[in-house]
Amino acid sequence: MKRIAWSLIGAIFSLGMVSSIRAETLAFPGAEGYGAHATGGRGGAVYHVTNLKDSGPGSFRDAVKQGHRTVVFDVGGYVELESAVSVASDLTIAGQTAPGQGIGTRGYEVSFSNSKNVIVRYIRFRQGNTPKQERKSAVAILNGSNMIFDHVSIEWGRWDCLDMNRSTDITLQYCIIGQGVGPQRFGCLCQSQNVTFTHNLWIDNQSRNPKAKGTVQFVNNVVYNWGGAGGFVEGHSAADSYDDVVNNYFIAGPSSSKPHAFVMGTRTDKVYSSGNYIDINARGSLAGQPLKDEELGDVTVEKAPFSTLQLRIDSAADALSKVIAGAGCSLHRDAVDQALIDQVKSFGKDGKIIDDVKEIGGPGEIQGGKAIKAVVDLKESGRTDADGYTQLEVYLNSLTGKPSAKN
Repeated sequence: MKRIAWSLIGAIFSLGMVSSIRAETLAFPGAEGYGAHATGGRGGAVYHVTNLKDSGPGSFRDAVKQGHRTVVFDVGGYVELESAVSVASDLTIAGQTAPGQGIGTRGYEVSFSNSKNVIVRYIRFRQGNTPKQERKSAVAILNGSNMIFDHVSIEWGRWDCLDMNRSTDITLQYCIIGQGVGPQRFGCLCQSQNVTFTHNLWIDNQSRNPKAKGTVQFVNNVVYNWGGAGGFVEGHSAADSYDDVVNNYFIAGPSSSKPHAFVMGTRTDKVYSSGNYIDINARGSLAGQPLKDEELGDVTVEKAPFSTLQLRIDSAADALSKVIAGAGCSLHRDAVDQALIDQVKSFGKDGKIIDDVKEIGGPGEIQGGKAIKAVVDLKESGRTDADGYTQLEVYLNSLTGKPSAKN
């Protein structure tokens, strides 16, 4: 399919116009959607996470409690949380700096509620079956704004993997969202405005892949093995919702008892659908067919997209290939994410919706490694270049490779 290039500023600015550049600078090369211009901790202090403890100096919790920071990691592995963590505004979490297989949190919710202007890359948020956390999610965003999550794995949420309410200007790109665990086993409740979901994998969720109320761009996603409560859930509320659903791939798996991926639509759900494919055969080979408007349910089918914000758009088949290659915390995939990717590659034969992480043998381990010397040596953001990035950001972006390689 013809790729639609997101319009960028082509003029070259002098150093004396850095403030003008910053207004248009992407969060990082390859950032897209409504959250693409978040600046995070740009120009602020550098905080090193030096241990995997729950709290105290050098901990993840201490790192994210204060804004105007870029958080880097001198250690890899699981941070075993003993309570929920709240993330401040004006923050960059650079998970790509962690050695070994990378970094992740486990046990409790990580909350971005009441925060704004946040960049999060290459980290795993895995809640799991922590007692008395039945109504909490792996990641929560209430009253949040201007955020982008890139190559993040959001898994084992108890209420939802991702709970997003009354928020605006949010992007999730190249993320894995699933497997949800009991009691709900859901993917994402999205009751927010100006949300972009692009090139994400939604997998092994009983429902809500996502549940969309508000204004949502849902482009180039893969939804795999949705459960009996359905895949993409329409808003079905009195208020109007607006969804651009473009070039996604819906692949049924062993748990997909409902033949249609779209459920609960009402006339207040305004849906523009184009280029989507669905495969309900679950035979082990890809056999997708174009998704028909009547398969969207009892919605109001729009003839044109509601959003004028353009994305780089792949065909559904190409998006599937890119999601398999790069979704989630994919610089160094651990066994958990690799198992989920292997399910997708079975094209319907494998997949499991679970109540408890014990059903898949537990959370496993994220292997650490020797700290990257260049990361340990990071002390300050440095000067800003003609593209609007600090020297620190140029280095951090270099760790992820060229955007075209992953995106």
